[in-house]
Amino acid sequence: MNFLRLFILSLFLLVVDTAFAASPNQQQIEQFKKLPKAQQEALAKQLGIALPSSLDEKYKNDEKSNESSILPRDQKVEPEESDLDDKFKPKKEEIKAFGYELFSGQPTTFLPTEMAPIADDYLVNIGDEVKVNLYGKTTSEFYLKIDREGRLSIPNLSPIHVIGLTFSELKELVKTKIQEEMIGVQSYLTMGSLSSMRIMIVGDAYRPGSYMVSPLATVTHALFVAGGVNEGGSLRNIQVKRGGRLIANFDLYDLLLFGDSSSDVVLKSGDVVFIPPAQKKITVKGEVNRQAIFELKESDSIESIIAMVGGLKANANKSKVVVSRYDASGRRVVVNANFNENKGYTPINGDEITVNQTSSRLQNTVTVVGAVTNPGNFQWQEGQTLQTLFSNPREDFLAIADYSYSLLIREVNLKGDIEIVQFALQDIIINKTQDIDLKSNDTLVIFSRYELKEEEEKLLSDFAFSKEQLKLQKSIQLWEQYEKQQFLRYVGQYDEEALLLEEEKSSEVERKKAQKVKSIDSLLETEEPDEADFAVFSRRSLLPAILTKLQSQSSAENPVKVLAINGKVKFPGVYPLPINPSFKLAIQAAGGLQESAYLEKVEITRIYNSSKDDKRVEHIQFNAANSEQIESLILTSKDTITIFPKPNWQDKLEVKLVGEVMFPGLYTIYRGEKLVDVIRRAGGFTSYAHKEAAIFTRESIKARERSQIQRLSEELRRDIVSSTFKNGPSNVSRMSYTDMDKIMQDLADVEALGRLVIDLDSRESLDLPLENGDALYVPSLQNSISVIGEVYIASTHIYEPGKDVYDYIRASGGFKQKADEERVYVIKANGSVVIPKSQSWFSVSDAKGYLEPGDSIVVPLDTEQYDTLTVWSQATQILSQIGLAAASLATLNK
Repeated sequence: MNFLRLFILSLFLLVVDTAFAASPNQQQIEQFKKLPKAQQEALAKQLGIALPSSLDEKYKNDEKSNESSILPRDQKVEPEESDLDDKFKPKKEEIKAFGYELFSGQPTTFLPTEMAPIADDYLVNIGDEVKVNLYGKTTSEFYLKIDREGRLSIPNLSPIHVIGLTFSELKELVKTKIQEEMIGVQSYLTMGSLSSMRIMIVGDAYRPGSYMVSPLATVTHALFVAGGVNEGGSLRNIQVKRGGRLIANFDLYDLLLFGDSSSDVVLKSGDVVFIPPAQKKITVKGEVNRQAIFELKESDSIESIIAMVGGLKANANKSKVVVSRYDASGRRVVVNANFNENKGYTPINGDEITVNQTSSRLQNTVTVVGAVTNPGNFQWQEGQTLQTLFSNPREDFLAIADYSYSLLIREVNLKGDIEIVQFALQDIIINKTQDIDLKSNDTLVIFSRYELKEEEEKLLSDFAFSKEQLKLQKSIQLWEQYEKQQFLRYVGQYDEEALLLEEEKSSEVERKKAQKVKSIDSLLETEEPDEADFAVFSRRSLLPAILTKLQSQSSAENPVKVLAINGKVKFPGVYPLPINPSFKLAIQAAGGLQESAYLEKVEITRIYNSSKDDKRVEHIQFNAANSEQIESLILTSKDTITIFPKPNWQDKLEVKLVGEVMFPGLYTIYRGEKLVDVIRRAGGFTSYAHKEAAIFTRESIKARERSQIQRLSEELRRDIVSSTFKNGPSNVSRMSYTDMDKIMQDLADVEALGRLVIDLDSRESLDLPLENGDALYVPSLQNSISVIGEVYIASTHIYEPGKDVYDYIRASGGFKQKADEERVYVIKANGSVVIPKSQSWFSVSDAKGYLEPGDSIVVPLDTEQYDTLTVWSQATQILSQIGLAAASLATLNK
């Protein structure tokens, strides 16, 4: 058996040796591949050949990847660091030539790989490789080449002449020949590697020259091989010449703009692709979809240009296209073209077409702003009115909308000057007693009937009907506050101390509001709000822009159309003067009259400007309750309407009685009512009332005290600054900034009490006329004497009738070293101040005796031992004694 194997191998080597000496065919190579590796190496060594080069390299074409044969043209070198200024410098937008970048590359090889399928009409050529597969009775595969004689030689068959045949004819010929000469065998034929052909690319190509290309190459393939077309070359008239004759003209715009490659003919060996220079170019920029430099033919029109630029943008002004060109004399001129018509404009070489945008101003629109559900622009139609625009009040307007005052702003000329038409939604939408025709570009302003955000939010926010809903609203507020703090942290504007101060201030405001709501006057007390507190759609927010416009369009012949309303109206201020102004419209603009408004005497202040640079002011008074006078009244520019309050009208007159009265509480009074009258209404004093220690406070006195404390603080500040410039040591120079600041802060924190010293046993005090906000605090009977100041132990002692001032001072430990023994004084329970063994100092003293229950003995500091500012450092200690009365008030309020 081994002998048989050795014999077969020797016979095979002999055959292979002979075959390889000539040229191994594919069948022999396949048989060789079936041998074991060791036998392959032995056979290759005997024949003196290298396995990789003889077996693989020839047939690697089928496995090669289809790598790109075109690389981009030379890339721009990135600027160095020193050139960064030029890199980031703003540059003017550059208009590039259209279509040239598509082929702007350079070939990597003159024999590009072509893996495209072979068309049936392909003419086989010398050097083409044909792959023939036989199956049936026998199976084999052959790679055959067409020789120089144009013949195809199939093993074991006679050669056949194939030059001039198409690929489909070749397949049919081979199939027929095999069927006739090889019984029981069928064939399958395909093309292998194709022979290259040489073409010429000349003219304005990027790399003109002679190239070897695939026989399947078209004109576009030739352009890729040559790196594209120079910008001076034509893309609209690429010529293919064969044997000196023009075979085809290729317009590359058909391919680039419409995807039409029907003119992209297949080249043949020896063809010449000629790229002539472009003859006619234009530049198109502006509101087009594709800004570029385009090449034109003589037959191109406006329609062709629009197709090249990819169409015009929606905002393009088609009727006024600007064309800049050179005329016959070489001058740069401008002509206008109408692109709505495909005639009237013939482009010439060098034209620069600019398509401008149309006006951005809206046409045939009505604009609605303010307290509406759908603000914005709406279509205007001829005959449209306010009633047709607003049909359903609940759907069209917000709950905060003011149905008594709205404005229509209408342009009256091309300059944009406006006039104002005032109307009430109540009359138009609900009562339908009035209607206004709308015009194009009208603007409607719907105001809110609230001025402050807080009032709006209370109305717009959902009501909470359960405990869970209340908690949810509180949680939402806390979350919004947290998000605000996080945002401030993110932008680096977070100030924790400022936020804490703001929160404390807000809490104090809320606390005061909660206290005020206990009285009727809280509904009438108002504070001047900040700009940020006004509602978005309030008069204060929306009117300034309108008033500014009216002011800007005024002139000497056309005074500004505004009027002012002051007095007892809801929203006093300056308002636009509408068409056909009247007193009724003015009151509606101001939100209506207040309850205290007095209509029988209304005043209008009118200013007349004369030509002699002087003004004449006229005051017109009339009865607004008289309809005839109102109808005859005509308002003019810059009129000022004043609505006076009703005579003897009282908005809020309340006083408070607290403590030892029979019926303490709030009492409403009339102007001029006396203290004794209110005490009588309260049932008089109880048996425990300490009338001598009663405290009476008044708001007007409190305001004066605040002013005095402020003045005191300013004087202290000046003394501190001036003392720092004095030579020599002083106590204040040794004080730190923190200590001085503490003095200023303590003084600023002193709260004014507004106490008026009274004697409830005196007829003069009982007949005191009361004012709004007055308060009487009557404490319970006291039986103590307090000692404060420069004593060793400040304390309170039981009152004993036989003791004098110095007895109580000794009971408190006696004077300190720094005490001023000569200036001891007593603060009486009623607030008066007396000095022992003398007449009263600050106010009238009681001559019957120095000490009574509830009195306080004050031992001051000896100021002669210290400089002025050291005395000031003790000022807060002295002022803090006001706390004696404040403590009494706190006790009574509980």
